[in-house]
Amino acid sequence: MTIRIILILLFVLITAGFTALFAFGMKKSKKGIKVAGAVGAILSLLGFLCIPFSIYTVDTGEVAVVKYLGQANNVRQAGTYFDFWVVKTYQKYDIKTQTIPINTATYSSDAQTMDIQMTVQYKIMPDKAIKIAEQYGSLDALQNRIESVAIEKTKAVLSAHKAMNIIADRASMSPLVEDAIKSAIDEKFYVDIQTVAMTNIDFSDAFEKAVEDKMIAEQQQLKANYENETKIAKAKADAEAKVVQAEAEAKANDLLEKSLTENILRQMYIEKWDGKLPSTVAGDSSTMLIPTESTEKQSN
Repeated sequence: MTIRIILILLFVLITAGFTALFAFGMKKSKKGIKVAGAVGAILSLLGFLCIPFSIYTVDTGEVAVVKYLGQANNVRQAGTYFDFWVVKTYQKYDIKTQTIPINTATYSSDAQTMDIQMTVQYKIMPDKAIKIAEQYGSLDALQNRIESVAIEKTKAVLSAHKAMNIIADRASMSPLVEDAIKSAIDEKFYVDIQTVAMTNIDFSDAFEKAVEDKMIAEQQQLKANYENETKIAKAKADAEAKVVQAEAEAKANDLLEKSLTENILRQMYIEKWDGKLPSTVAGDSSTMLIPTESTEKQSN
């Protein structure tokens, strides 16, 4: 474009100079100067009409379909070209990644409405630019077709799922939609689908309120169940603690009883003895009379 502008300005100046020369020849009645000025002005005017407008520049990130008398017959990559503009025209296509923002509405399998926001990113195949020109005419027409297919496939995927499942598995919905769109937009569209991203799924206010109420009820039920389980666990722990305590006391008493050895019992007997010996001692085979103070007195 810069080269074209420079050439236009150059030919304007040249034409203006020859025109001035022609006017000078007319004023001075000099035929040679007048003819030279006229011929120069005509040639520069023809050059102005032919040369600048036949300079085409294809920028990086673009391809151009060259149409000869309206029929696409060639593709130009990035660069500067000279093609006579009367018979050849350029139709440029952006080969960088294009983004299509999509807003649509659809239904889940249980008839819940959804507002969908998503983006589809794609790139055209540079070597198929002639096909795009022939079948779609322009990039806008191709993009409109891609958008229609994307909406159709998105509705088909989401309508196969219940609303609660879509909410619960929202992260998995975008890959499913992307796979469906990529399968539908194949080589017939002459583009490569880069990414499909679902940026928002918005249900009706009434449905979202119902979901919120359900989640609150579930949380309350979980809290009640937790409190009941805590009480049961505490009661069980208290019962087990009492059993352990009772067992410990029983073991202590058993140990206490076992610790009362024969010597301890003898010592307790001695502590309680009044100092008097028994008068008789019985054995297995005989009975022995033990003398006491009273019996000794009688014998004397």
